[in-house]
Amino acid sequence: MTAQRHDVALNPEASGLDAARWRPLAPPLPREKMPRHIAIIMDGNGRWAMRRGLIRVKGHLAGVEAVRAVTRYCGQIGLQALTLFAFSTENWKRPKAEIRFLFGLLRKYLIKERAELAVNGVRLTSIGDTRAMPEAVQTELQRTEELTAANTGLNLCVALNYGAQDEILNAVRTVAERVAAGEIRPEEITAELVEQSLFTAGMPPLDLLIRTAGERRLSNFLLWQACGAEFYVTPVCWPDFRRRDLDASLLEFARRRTALGS
Repeated sequence: MTAQRHDVALNPEASGLDAARWRPLAPPLPREKMPRHIAIIMDGNGRWAMRRGLIRVKGHLAGVEAVRAVTRYCGQIGLQALTLFAFSTENWKRPKAEIRFLFGLLRKYLIKERAELAVNGVRLTSIGDTRAMPEAVQTELQRTEELTAANTGLNLCVALNYGAQDEILNAVRTVAERVAAGEIRPEEITAELVEQSLFTAGMPPLDLLIRTAGERRLSNFLLWQACGAEFYVTPVCWPDFRRRDLDASLLEFARRRTALGS
């Protein structure tokens, strides 16, 4: 399995895109205490819907609004990287109709949000084996990645058909191939060398991992990267997650790091 990342530069200004520019906001913490990279396990869409007597897909629709609001806020406060767990390798076990709906929703998001991401300096990337997704979704993903590739603001990374164990296995195989080719010796293998072969190579280290809807498990997400990150769990289901909830996680992050003397 290989990561599917497309980094072809395309000038947004030359593309005639017209979208609202975000107003910069002061972060809730001093810059030196802000995390560089936040990852979110966006959990609770189905529960949110069922509690309201709605079908599950209504929760996914509401979850898109949370993605939009959180991405915008992270861009406004100058966060370096935001990784969202959008579709795991385990999600293929869901009903086929729900999977089709999720990919259709992703395609619509990529098209609708493309201009806003581009003009606000957001660089969209993806991690995971996106080759298994419908071709129409792959096409729109590549277009959005190409359009935003030269942006230097928030790196919005979407994990699609992603599993951390697969990622680590892929990195191990890559390093093993280098050993077999005589490029390096086994004793020269370091953690840094493995990290360079992960899907997240080149991204800032993960500082804060958030999970919504109260669950306390990693669900095969960024297992290597999370080794030194703070883990924050909120009972708020993802469709209701907004700026106030992110601020609460940031304040808790700063409290823990201060207590540790970081």
